[in-house]
Amino acid sequence: MSKAIRWGILGTGKIAKAFAKALTEVNDVELVAVASRTEANAAAFAAEYGVARSYASYQALADDPEVDVVYLATPHPMHHADALMCLNAGKPILVEKSFTVNQREAEEIVAVAREKKLFVMEAMWTRFLPAVLEAKRIVDSGEIGQPATVQADFGFASDAGPEHRLFNPELGGGSLLDLGIYPLSIATFLMGEVESVQASGELGPTGVDVQASFILRHKSGGMSTCTSSLRARTPTELTICGSKGFVRLNGRFHNTESITVELNDGTGRTQQLSRIGHGYAHEIMEVSRCLRAGLLESAVMPQAESVALMGVLDAMRAQIGVVYPADRQRA
Repeated sequence: MSKAIRWGILGTGKIAKAFAKALTEVNDVELVAVASRTEANAAAFAAEYGVARSYASYQALADDPEVDVVYLATPHPMHHADALMCLNAGKPILVEKSFTVNQREAEEIVAVAREKKLFVMEAMWTRFLPAVLEAKRIVDSGEIGQPATVQADFGFASDAGPEHRLFNPELGGGSLLDLGIYPLSIATFLMGEVESVQASGELGPTGVDVQASFILRHKSGGMSTCTSSLRARTPTELTICGSKGFVRLNGRFHNTESITVELNDGTGRTQQLSRIGHGYAHEIMEVSRCLRAGLLESAVMPQAESVALMGVLDAMRAQIGVVYPADRQRA
């Protein structure tokens, strides 16, 4: 691997642009290639972000010998095929959340990655923020006692049309995969593995969930109560409560720079923990660390957990009644 880790990006949408900007905020990385389904989009993206090579074929980027690692910024239903294509081309990958649209697809990606001994990580960037890592450290230290419950929400009101990725089942639409993955993943990060889930939701005209509520029972004995919504602007807060107090991720928890600790003895504090830029830089730094150390996965966002969380999402969708085209396919 070269001194600077050379990135390629599949996709040229909003998240790809945010990621390209974040790459400029990290040392010893370089964006060298981008691919889109059209030559015009790839060329425009390359011109805007100073990328040396642009491709109108995803396969061409995967085959580029000058690319060390690929970020998959394509829609959820494309992650499975795109990930397998990159892995079969010998490329480590960072896969935008949600990892896939169902657990079967996630299992296949991880199996191929392990067979080929290639790095794979889900791009749950919130887990790598300094404030979230500090909250995790506080919980693990026992300062708030035995963790018992998490309360979390993530929602905004969208007026996008039925063809938009948020509401289109062909594109993995719905509040759970786009927004619910955040409280699900961070609650699991703080409270541990999910043992069971109960979910209820509202289906929109296209058959995807426009809002959902779910209760997680963790193997640790704790519980989490979470909501996601495409109908309402919610506070987007997360609080983990224990026998001695609680920790709150202040503001919009998915990109917070502040946490508050309040204890039963009346003491408390608020800590400011700044992030780099919008926050994506921290997951990029983790990928760099893992690749330079020869690791095949991150301990902060392990592959088995990404697979397990897709299983939890499958269970929730089954309870609510959301079915995607990929669910009807056989392995």
